Amino acid sequence: MQYTSEQAHFLAAFMLGEYTRERELTRRVLAAAPAGKEDYQPSEKCMTALNLVWHIASSEAFFLNGVIHGQFGPGGERPADIKTAADVVAWYDRELPPLIEKAKTLGGDAVNKVLDFFGVWQAPAFMFLQLMLKHSAHHRGQLSSYLRPMGAKVPGIYGPSADA
Repeated sequence: MQYTSEQAHFLAAFMLGEYTRERELTRRVLAAAPAGKEDYQPSEKCMTALNLVWHIASSEAFFLNGVIHGQFGPGGERPADIKTAADVVAWYDRELPPLIEKAKTLGGDAVNKVLDFFGVWQAPAFMFLQLMLKHSAHHRGQLSSYLRPMGAKVPGIYGPSADA
């Protein structure tokens, strides 16, 4: 489907508004991962808790940067000084707000520009904001399932949890 620049701009603004609300929910789940349990993984096929926390936070920066710059680059390696979920949350709180603000300033032509996602998918930039939302919600749920076995409480997401 083709979109006008005005339609793309409206949809991007809507998704960034949704993202702003979802980001706080994601932050709660990231912050709930307890220190000392960074290597927890429910099975050998799963990411460790720290890798999953980093994946969620850094993928949001990855998608926002792709939309802002009009192309996707390599994903960010976790910096060596990020050793706990609290370190990731501090990074998330520092790095994401400026990206969100920059994304909000993009015009209709920029968010309607067709981006290539590593030869797998081509879509208008604003569609990758939707993918970012879905990706974060998916992995936020995955991380939520790690929390109780790690000895932590699951925070409320769309209402109270059994722990809240």
